[in-house]
Amino acid sequence: MEKITILITDDHTLVREAWAMLFNADSSFKVLAQCGSGEEAVELAKNLRPDVVIMDINLPGMNGFEATALIRKFSPGSRILGVSLHTQPAYARKMIQSGAMGYVTKNSSHEEMIKAVMEIYNNRKYICHEIKNILSEQALGGGEQPDGLHLLSKRELDIIRYLRKGFSSREIAENISISVKTVEVHRYNILKKLNVRNVASLVNYINNSQLATEL
Repeated sequence: MEKITILITDDHTLVREAWAMLFNADSSFKVLAQCGSGEEAVELAKNLRPDVVIMDINLPGMNGFEATALIRKFSPGSRILGVSLHTQPAYARKMIQSGAMGYVTKNSSHEEMIKAVMEIYNNRKYICHEIKNILSEQALGGGEQPDGLHLLSKRELDIIRYLRKGFSSREIAENISISVKTVEVHRYNILKKLNVRNVASLVNYINNSQLATEL
C-alpha cells in the first residue's frame, strides 16, 4: 500500500515538528516537507504534489485562505485540511470556500487529526467535532449566532485595514484607486453587515474579533 504523502504548513516550528512526528510514526503516512509560510506552501505543493496539505490559517504574509486557493490551482490533486485556533464556524466555512476539503481546530485530538486526513484523502469533506458541536448549539439556540465577518468581500476587508489606520474615505479612495463615493458605499455595507453604528464601533469590533489576526 502506498503511503499518503503530506505537506505540513504552520508558522510554529514546534507544531510542525509535532505533527510530523505524529504522521511519520504511522506507516500509512509520509511527511514530504514542512514549511512556515503560505508562499512556501504553494511552491512546495507545486513541486512535490502531496496527497494532503495541512494548512494553518494564521500565517505571516500570505494567509491560509489565499495559499489554499493557489494550491488548488497549481496542484489540484492535493487535498487541503485547514487547521486553526479559531473555533467560529465562519472560519471553517471560509476555508472550505477557498478550496479546502476539511477543517479541524488545534483543540482536536491526534486521533481526530488522523481521521480528518484519511477522510479528505478519500475525497470526503471533514469538519471536526468541536465545530459541529458549536453549529448544533447555534441551531438549538444555545449559542451565539454566526456574525457577519464571513460576509465581507476582499475589497471590504481592504477598506477595513485602512479604516483601522485612521484613513479618511478620500485617502482610502486615493490609495486603492476608486471613487470616494464607492468607498462610502463600501463603508455603509460593512457597517450593515457587522451591525455596528459607526467607524469607531467598527474598529473596536474588529480589534476584539478573531479577524484582527487576519488583517
